[in-house]
Amino acid sequence: MKSFPVSAGNHQRLGANHDGGGVNFAVFSENATKIELCLFSPDGRKETSRLALPERTGSIWHGYVEGLPVGCLYGYRAHGSYAPESGHRFNPNKLLSDPYAREYFGQWTNHPGTYGYDLASSDGDLSFDRTDSSSCVPKSVVPNPELFRGLMQGRHRQNCNDLIYEAHVRGLTRQHPLVPEDLRGTYEGLATEPILEHLQKLGAKAIELMPVHAFVDDPFLLERGLKNYWGYNSIGFFVAEPRYCGPNGVAGFRHMVDRFHQAGIEVILDVVYNHTAEGDHRGPTLSFRGLDNASYYRLLAGQPRYYVNDTGCGNTLNVSHPFVLRMVLDSLRFWVECMGVDGFRLDLATTLGREDHGFDPRGGFLDALRQDPVLSQVRMIAEPWDVGPGGYQLGGFPAEFSEWNDSYRDTVRRYWRGDDHSAQELGSRLLGSADKFGQPGRRSTSSINFVAAHDGFTLADTTRYAGKHNQANLANNQDGHNSNFSDNFGVEGESGDSGIQSMRHRRIRNMLATLFLSQGTPMLLAGDEFGNSQDGNNNSYCQDNGIGWVNWERADAALLEFVEAVSAFRRAHPSLRQTRFLHGDLREGDGLPDVEWTDFTGGPLHWRDPGLSNFCLTIRCSAEATRSAFDDDAVFVAFNRSGEATQVRLPATTPGWRWVRGIDTDLAAQDASGVAEAATATVAAHSVVAFECVPDSVEA
Repeated sequence: MKSFPVSAGNHQRLGANHDGGGVNFAVFSENATKIELCLFSPDGRKETSRLALPERTGSIWHGYVEGLPVGCLYGYRAHGSYAPESGHRFNPNKLLSDPYAREYFGQWTNHPGTYGYDLASSDGDLSFDRTDSSSCVPKSVVPNPELFRGLMQGRHRQNCNDLIYEAHVRGLTRQHPLVPEDLRGTYEGLATEPILEHLQKLGAKAIELMPVHAFVDDPFLLERGLKNYWGYNSIGFFVAEPRYCGPNGVAGFRHMVDRFHQAGIEVILDVVYNHTAEGDHRGPTLSFRGLDNASYYRLLAGQPRYYVNDTGCGNTLNVSHPFVLRMVLDSLRFWVECMGVDGFRLDLATTLGREDHGFDPRGGFLDALRQDPVLSQVRMIAEPWDVGPGGYQLGGFPAEFSEWNDSYRDTVRRYWRGDDHSAQELGSRLLGSADKFGQPGRRSTSSINFVAAHDGFTLADTTRYAGKHNQANLANNQDGHNSNFSDNFGVEGESGDSGIQSMRHRRIRNMLATLFLSQGTPMLLAGDEFGNSQDGNNNSYCQDNGIGWVNWERADAALLEFVEAVSAFRRAHPSLRQTRFLHGDLREGDGLPDVEWTDFTGGPLHWRDPGLSNFCLTIRCSAEATRSAFDDDAVFVAFNRSGEATQVRLPATTPGWRWVRGIDTDLAAQDASGVAEAATATVAAHSVVAFECVPDSVEA
């Protein structure tokens, strides 16, 4: 062991911070009796020094080691009581990663030595294991301060109701034929011209990336020969997942963000602060559990051996603890200030909003975000549920948050499948779900509308499969959702019947048109724009292969052109992208309602009919909005779920204006002829048509 002079250092900056002459180390532990800093050889194989951090300020242990260079490898060992029944699991035989590490060297290994207890003991997690785990875990790396310096330029800002594109870093590019092979599956590959041009043609103004925090493959998956593909198993909240790093390492992430910004696209990260990869009481000791189990996690009252499991993932991070809260906020700020991202989607956000009495929209974590001078300026999207008591909180978050609206997804699928009572609910979803989000101060853009997301069937599979086909997950097809509201049109899976294929294609166009014609913020799952399938697997979390990857070779070019057209139509009409809820109030000036519901004859709509299939709505700019140049914008949408073509009466127009057909899902290719419609127009069976009101001066 090599000796280094260690001085007190300071407690103010957590993590390892190099100042040119040495490194200051600071780590939180409220219940440890001693924290040791372990230094390693450049190849990470040999522990070269073990130094006790000499000072403790409050709950922060700290020390300064003179002469250590950038890139030095290290980890911690924490001493204290190993008493699981009292909530403490200290075991100095386990090398622990720094919760504030910026980079890792090496990989996580599924090895018995990473467990704080003896896996072979009949006492289970009450036993104590003395195996040194340092050979089984990656080492934390002293970061180069230049690499992670704060960004000087202002953050990229888009309108809050522009299209969001949800994608997986690896899955989006792994099979793209035009992305250089050595960049496929990497951050740099995601920011190559073929991907950027594709997103720009779609009109996407934000890309929402599935987890990029460093994560661990679940032991039970490794035992099945599978891997954690999605990444919802975080261990390093400041570390860009190494498996996505290309030739430029972590710097490739910054390069990716810069390229997206240059293309006019925001970067939103899907972040998992509700639990960690250490799992329940039977899980490994990798970082937080060994540093201070009783502080980092919520433990069962009266039975602190066990974990509160509001997440369904084995444990729940205790963001009510001030230093755990600080870590999460520091992590969020790091990704904004040092890595340049523009916002976050908070996985299982209900968990983050829980206090001892349950979910609280004025809880400490949510209040901290709202008042933070940095984080209050970026986009925050909540996944408004978890599996704990009272976990479904759609519409329950503060006004500053948008929320994933799964009710929108289910309603759109049910309506086009033909379910009774679904048309009535679709009416609410089309107008931004005011029944969910219409509280004072909230905007219609609070609703993140989607018809498919990473979790569940792809949009194409919603039209191909009546049930899930998750056999490849090796869980006896017991995992994944059972309520998919899908319809296979009489044949499970692929079909060579041209009639079935035609109906499936039209159903996809109908659901996509509904998405882009709705108030709120649309989100599109990567690949849905050209019919990507996962062969009926609705839970591809462990499929780092052709099932989970986007298949560009089989892209439906006609569907892609349709999506580009309907997205452009939405962008062209401010009435479809409003921030205020529409309630049918009369507008000053023309005295017309801002939204009007009618049947196909132009008469009042009979909402009480449980089998209601056909309806129309006219959308104008809000009666509450400040007058602008867009006051004359109007869109008339006719939904025909019936099996017969039907004539629809168009609303009367003021002199000098005419209705033209803008979007028609009966057609794969959209005809922007601009020809004026007569007083009535034909709407094909099983289709939706959007008409736009244009001045006669606009040439056909």
